Amino acid sequence: MSAGEHRTTLAAEWGGGQSPFAVGWPKFMMWLFLISDTLTFAGLLTGYGAVRLALGRWVHQFEIFNIGLVSLMTFILICSSATMAVAVGAARAGDRPRVLRYLLLTVLGGLFFLGAQAYEWTHFIGEGARLFTNPWGIPQFSATFFVITGFHGGHVTAGVIYLLLTALRWRRGTIQPESVEIAGLYWHFVDLVWVFIFTLLYLI
Repeated sequence: MSAGEHRTTLAAEWGGGQSPFAVGWPKFMMWLFLISDTLTFAGLLTGYGAVRLALGRWVHQFEIFNIGLVSLMTFILICSSATMAVAVGAARAGDRPRVLRYLLLTVLGGLFFLGAQAYEWTHFIGEGARLFTNPWGIPQFSATFFVITGFHGGHVTAGVIYLLLTALRWRRGTIQPESVEIAGLYWHFVDLVWVFIFTLLYLI
């Protein structure tokens, strides 16, 4: 391609009236949001790692956490990503009943996760854990636990509400398949972040 043709192509792509990234603006905005949220979670997890390295000691997670319960939460959340993927595929295929069914299954997975997390928090608080104190001797442990899992839980809560609204609007026929796909991007992101949290906070 000559320099003149290259300039013409750039002018056409950035000249307005079309997306230079070949995606609609709602999906583009979602990608920007996810990038900024990725940086936020990365900052939290990096800070968590820095605290652990600075202290040089930490609690034994397997003695405190109910790893079986958290593993089940993780499994359900990963399964909800699969149901979300089916909903997106059905939206592209125009299978409206299937979209609604799998969106609601995804919501069910999210609600299970939130219920299990509320149970875990209740257990922790009952054991005496607070934001800056805990019975295991390292105050930073409970602080990082509550902040990171709480921040993620807020995202799951927002995601459940978002999916419910998407299901309602899909049922009314007021949205296009791309809206289901955008909701799927958010939900997959929330699930992926939890895999990192589960690994770094509960296992390592």
